[in-house]
Amino acid sequence: MSGPALPGSGAQTLDSRKSESQAPEYSVPALDKALDILELLAARSGGLSQAAIAEAVGRSVSQVFRVLQTLEARGYLVREEGSGLYALSVQMFMLAHRQEPLRGLEAAALPAMRSFVDEVQQSCNLGVLSAGRVLVLAQVESPANFGFRVRVGSDFPIEGTATGAVLAAFGAESVMEPWLRGLSGSARERVERVRLRGFERAHDSLQPGITDIVFPVFARGDSAVAALTVPYVATSFSAARTQEVEDRARAASERISGALGH
Repeated sequence: MSGPALPGSGAQTLDSRKSESQAPEYSVPALDKALDILELLAARSGGLSQAAIAEAVGRSVSQVFRVLQTLEARGYLVREEGSGLYALSVQMFMLAHRQEPLRGLEAAALPAMRSFVDEVQQSCNLGVLSAGRVLVLAQVESPANFGFRVRVGSDFPIEGTATGAVLAAFGAESVMEPWLRGLSGSARERVERVRLRGFERAHDSLQPGITDIVFPVFARGDSAVAALTVPYVATSFSAARTQEVEDRARAASERISGALGH
């Protein structure tokens, strides 16, 4: 006749087995608040005040205060001087960049980008959408004496940029619709023109003397996952003129799309 199970004997009572199979779900309130804030700001094209964040996530100002401080200290949020509005930093992009989907996108794009740069002696970069901004995922510099370089990790607004217009025109509707609603009427008209044209060629709104030539990059579906941008510099040293650069940029974007299974 066996006696009662002793601690450490390896035997389990019915009650203990039942307890393990029905283990309660534990929540971490501070983590819940942090994730709520990050998800909220990721869906916004601009910053929010502490009070607006608290209201949007259904918490008090005092409840979100320390969470905001921690996220800012860890580099996930930036706070604008003067206005005090909080917005996402590029830290989320840097974390995502370490993951396979973006690494795979970069690996698929770089061979075509390097070939393009060698052919036309112009720089090019690959941009993706992140937190309502255009983020530069990859960059290949021109080997010529003159060229325009964009730092990897730089971010730019959707509205007012050629890359943003292309991503808005060909991005997944479920992702882009909230951003499109926030654009001005002229910006929405530009997106429609780009959608009909299939690409964008326009003077850079931030850098005089630069003409942006931008083509969408697709994966397996019909929505763009990135945009190939050529900040074309027209000088006497330019090895190729605008039309040739445009044709080769189109071919490069199609090559990247093909490598991604489109």
